[in-house]
Parts: sequence; C-alpha cells; structure tokens
Amino acid sequence: MTSHDASTYPVRLAIDYPDRALNRVSTLLRLIWIIPIAIVLGLVSGGSVWVGGTTEIVLAGGLLVLAPLLMILFRQKYPRWWFDWNLALTRFSTRVAAYLALMDDRYPSTDDEQSVHLDIDYPDAQRDLNRFLPLVKWLLAVPHLVVLVFLGIGAVFAVIIAWFAILFTGRYPRALFHYVEGVIRWSTRVAGYAFLLVTDDYPPFSLRP
Repeated sequence: MTSHDASTYPVRLAIDYPDRALNRVSTLLRLIWIIPIAIVLGLVSGGSVWVGGTTEIVLAGGLLVLAPLLMILFRQKYPRWWFDWNLALTRFSTRVAAYLALMDDRYPSTDDEQSVHLDIDYPDAQRDLNRFLPLVKWLLAVPHLVVLVFLGIGAVFAVIIAWFAILFTGRYPRALFHYVEGVIRWSTRVAGYAFLLVTDDYPPFSLRP
C-alpha cells in the first residue's frame, strides 16, 4: 500500500466555480426541485419491484463492486464495460450531489458533463492491481471514512451558509465552494480505491486537487 500525491491520483475531480449570479428561486426550492432527478438516480443506482408477489424485477444494478472484486481476485481482470458503467454512474451521482450542494443551478444531466469533471484512469488489472488487496481495501479505508464523517458535517453547514448567501447576494462564497468541492473530491477518491477498486494507490488525506 502506497500513498499517492493528490495532483496525480488516478481519481480526479474538479467542479467549475459559478462566477456569476445563481438562480435564487432554484436555490430556495432546491430540496423540492431535486426530487425527480434523485428518483432517477435511485432507480439507476439499484432497486427492485415485486410483481404478483412472486416475481422481482431488478430496475438497475447500481455500482458494480463485488463482481469486479471477484474478477480481480480470480482472473486479474477488470472488464472495461464494468469500469465504464461505474464511471458513468459515479459522474451522474456526483452531478446530482453538486446540484444538491448548490454548486450549480443547472439541472443535473444524465449524460452531459456540465460543471462536474470527473476522470478515473482505467487500470491494467494484471499490472496495476494486487489481486488480494480488494479483500481488505474497505478496512484500510476506515481512517478516511472516519475523517470524512467530520468533513461531511462541516460540508453540510457550509452548504447551509451558502444557501443564505446565494439568497441574499446571488453568489456562492468561493472559500465555502472549494471546501465542499474538496470534501466531494476526497470521498470520490476513497470510493475509487475501496469500492470501485480502480487503483491500489492509497488515497491522500487532502482536499486539494
């Protein structure tokens, strides 16, 4: 396990700062307006419906974690289409998170990049990934998860302050924006390491890009 410099980590996230007046009505009603796209994200992220009491229809598979883990463990392979699915779903969910955090007033797209730029390097499983490490990555990530609990609480308060700032001034305070962006970036790196399993490089303890 090696730690990796933040600027060259295989999981990279940047969110464009909205250097303009944000929509106050959209900001005021964000928790209501996000409901339709949140439902779509929930359906894509995994869900099921019971039909006739005996048949279960799976609506979507969500992030693929266990399947890549088993393929890396037994075949030292990470199928490209599994990677592409996880990347697309992570990008989509990050756009929704950024919208919820008031970082963009454009409604989240299911496919366009918009202001959220997330790149993940596709791994060469045989060369870049230890076949046994995925079994314990979730445990190794615990220190990050503990820190992220406290950072996440701070991000919630930052968004609340930003909500008032936007309503009164139309602007998202830049320092608060970059803090929230950093928390999302940090959590995305940890997800890439522990759950998407795209890298063996230990995530940096850093908010910086």
